[in-house]
Amino acid sequence: MSLCMTCGACCASFRVSFYWAEADDGGGTVPAALTEPLDPWRRCMVGTWSDAPRCAALQGEVGQQVGCAVYAQRPSVCRQLEEGSAQCQKARARWRLAEPEPEPA
Repeated sequence: MSLCMTCGACCASFRVSFYWAEADDGGGTVPAALTEPLDPWRRCMVGTWSDAPRCAALQGEVGQQVGCAVYAQRPSVCRQLEEGSAQCQKARARWRLAEPEPEPA
């Protein structure tokens, strides 16, 4: 099982912003109902533009078991985030979760 399926820290640590046309009302796949305008060119996922961010699509409890309600339609910024990356480690530290263990060679 991927660490991401039990973590969810990134979904509850950062603003998830992306180009407006990634939303389904702009020709993309991200459900527009789960987005809010950030500026004329960008949107963000509802719930992520706050002092205590948590994406509206995040299901479950951070650090226990989580899932994304729109995984197949998630924005490009979510698709680009890699398990074990600097952003992943920063989010896990914010939630006081152990650093991911390196993959066996």
